[in-house]
Amino acid sequence: MNTSTYTVTGMTCGHCVGSVTEEVSQVPGVTQVDVDLATGGLTVSSETDVDDAAVRAAVEEAGYDVATPVNQGAVTPAAQVRAPGSQGSGCSCGCS
Repeated sequence: MNTSTYTVTGMTCGHCVGSVTEEVSQVPGVTQVDVDLATGGLTVSSETDVDDAAVRAAVEEAGYDVATPVNQGAVTPAAQVRAPGSQGSGCSCGCS
């Protein structure tokens, strides 16, 4: 079993976690997705290698960003970004 870890920025609630989990679960080859809201940690398990770009694209499709690892450049700050149409909760998914 292969495991890859990422840091997702911008998640603020359980709905955010669900969105990321749903999108990443659809990447071919992915067998399990674990998302930790508190740390932004994303762990992707698979039987074979999974396309890193596909995982990153799935996170972006859910409306969030993957932080760049320290050894690949500057770390992306965990900024709170409000989705279009979101209300005053400050949640980036717009769930209010």
